[in-house]
Parts: sequence; C-alpha cells; structure tokens
Amino acid sequence: MNFRRKTSSEEISGFLDQGTHLTGELQYSGTMQLDGNFHGSISTNDTLFIGEHAIVHADIKVGALEIHGRVFGNIEAKRRIEIHPTGRVRGDVPTPVLIISAGSVFDGRCQMAGENQEESLTDNRSATQKGMDETH
Repeated sequence: MNFRRKTSSEEISGFLDQGTHLTGELQYSGTMQLDGNFHGSISTNDTLFIGEHAIVHADIKVGALEIHGRVFGNIEAKRRIEIHPTGRVRGDVPTPVLIISAGSVFDGRCQMAGENQEESLTDNRSATQKGMDETH
C-alpha cells in the first residue's frame, strides 16, 4: 500500500493488522491504519487509513480518510475523503472534498456544502422553485 505522508506528523500512531477482529468504539489522536475487521464507531479529528484488506462496518467521524478497503456506514470527514481504486464505500459522506479514483466503488450520497453554503443552497432552491411556480 502506498499512503501519502505529507509531513512527519502523519506517522502511523496506531495499527489494526489483517486477521484482527475488533468490535466497539474507537477514539484516538494521530494517524491510525486499519487492515483488519472493525465493527462499531470511529471518532477522531485526525487521519484514518483503511487498508486494502480491511472490512469496516462503522459510522466514522474523522478529519481525513483514505480508503483502500471496504467501508459500510456513514462517513463524516472535516477535511477530505479519498477512495482509492481498491476502495469500496456504501454509505453517506458529508465532506468538503471527495476524491473517487477510477476503479473504486461509491454507493451512497455525498454532501459537500459547509454550514454557510448549505443555507445559500437552500435559499437558491427556494428562489428557483418560486420562479418555476410563477412560470407555470
């Protein structure tokens, strides 16, 4: 697996290896790499790497996420989600940046608007609907 590390601060601080099964609530600081099976919930403001052999059934809230394995559940990322060619995701993903590589699979909904953008999108939809109502 080739994980990009932009700075030395992104060194792996936790690891769940292939063949390991864990159920529960995972909270951590730093960068975690999961290559095993995980069921539950994951929460961090930092980075999570999901390895090619990983199977994750969880609701995930992270700062940033790279997916090379399989994820079933909703993912909320503050900075970005990147789904690599071996990655498979089934769930909804609110995030400001979503990168889906050729060959990957994403089955869900993506919301890329921030809080302020969401209000303006709602206002635009209302204005558009009002304009449509007036023309019909």
